[in-house]
Amino acid sequence: MKPSKSRTYGGRLIAMITLVDALSSCWFGYCQGVFAGVLVSDNFKAMFPQVLDANISGIASSCFFLGAFVGSITAFIAGDKLGRRKTIAWGLLFNLIGATLQFLSWHLPQMIIGRLVNGFGIGLTSTMTPVFLSESAKSHLRGKLVGIGASCNVTMFALANWISYALYSNGGPFQWRFPLSFQVIFFFMIAPLLFFVPESPRWLLLMGKEGDALEVLARLAGKGVPEDDMTVTAEFRSIKGAIELEREDRTPLMDVICFRDKTHNFRRLILSCGTQFMQQFSGINALGFYLPTLLTENVGFDQERSRLIAAVSSTVYLVSAFGSLIVIDRFGRRKMMLYGAIMMGFCHIIASLSLRESEVDVSKRKLMGNVATAMFIVYHVFFGTSFASVPWVYSAEVNSLGWRTRGAAAATATNWLFGFVVTQFTKAGIDRLNWAFYLIFGVICFSFFPIVFCFYPETSNRTLEDMDHMFIQNPSIFVFGSAEMTQRRRPASFMDAEIARIAMV
Repeated sequence: MKPSKSRTYGGRLIAMITLVDALSSCWFGYCQGVFAGVLVSDNFKAMFPQVLDANISGIASSCFFLGAFVGSITAFIAGDKLGRRKTIAWGLLFNLIGATLQFLSWHLPQMIIGRLVNGFGIGLTSTMTPVFLSESAKSHLRGKLVGIGASCNVTMFALANWISYALYSNGGPFQWRFPLSFQVIFFFMIAPLLFFVPESPRWLLLMGKEGDALEVLARLAGKGVPEDDMTVTAEFRSIKGAIELEREDRTPLMDVICFRDKTHNFRRLILSCGTQFMQQFSGINALGFYLPTLLTENVGFDQERSRLIAAVSSTVYLVSAFGSLIVIDRFGRRKMMLYGAIMMGFCHIIASLSLRESEVDVSKRKLMGNVATAMFIVYHVFFGTSFASVPWVYSAEVNSLGWRTRGAAAATATNWLFGFVVTQFTKAGIDRLNWAFYLIFGVICFSFFPIVFCFYPETSNRTLEDMDHMFIQNPSIFVFGSAEMTQRRRPASFMDAEIARIAMV
């Protein structure tokens, strides 16, 4: 697909690319939130009685994640060949087909196929839009702009829960068909934007299209900025120099996997996948898909109150996620993950022990149920200000240019794969372990602190080309104690390395 001949420049162009990422994330978040309300709909359960079985219910929910996992792997394989815009366009088309199959479903297999196809499309878009934006934005804005997408994800997650609550009194098929059909609107909001935005300049340089890349860099710099402007040519040379250095160090795949390449591409891929693994095993989707069910069956609330609490919780989550935009570049990625791990762990532990106490002493069931509910809501505050956005930003930043699509795809695939695992086994886990199920998430969250502290370098306030230099100069897998790897400010040595790259070209 070719972009429109009309020209948008500077801040407006970045705003349009940010909008592509944000609206794609809206669709992603809506898909995550909408099925929780569908599953508790009486008409849905009457039409598809198979979902009364916990395992079938798990499959109907988690197959979306399985489709998204396949979509992410497809982006891993074909993303660099297709380019950023084409991959996003294909993802939108699959989203539209999958959404249509779902809201028109009359049989459970059709619903599952629709969720698989919808998931496949979301896997493509959720992999590529953060990469597209991160490759176009300036380093001092990158965290906030990619974070906007993660926050928009939460916005639509909240909207899906409020729609579910608003339709509580409607007992017919409209109660679940309308929420599933509503998501089609996102296709008609995002698709036209793709005709007005150019390809990523870094992808164009990676493909050897130097003239096109220079033109896009000039457009991103602002209206009337010529292609021979000193700032534009300096950025062009820095990116080109990083690509040339990377190609000089190109090593066989087995050497990369065995950590024998200078730029540590496989280590960086593991780090980006790790952030997404931590996001899923913090328990967010265990609550996102099953909080109304948990509050009804384990806490003892009626269905209306459970839907209301889920909607309120998602709204708290929304406010917290947007709050993270204020601090994500100010405090850096490491500090946000460290604080989030500890606070989420405490929330799970307190909620779990409260549920246990309500089982031991029935007279305290209402009080302890309220405590557990409060902890689940507070959990969303801490998740929203940490792991809601950081993994998406981190995986779009830490990988080298040649591995950025593959790294982001592998990270997103990790998110979807373990989202599938968590969602598939949450209902069965709650039924069998009761209060102890969330105790497991608490222990896992606490384990994230030493992992992040020991192994995760800071990526904020670095250019994307700084990342190669950072890993070349600091080959140890342990980052604590190294100022270059952990400080929030951009180290002076990185600035010197950039000057050297520019001089080389």
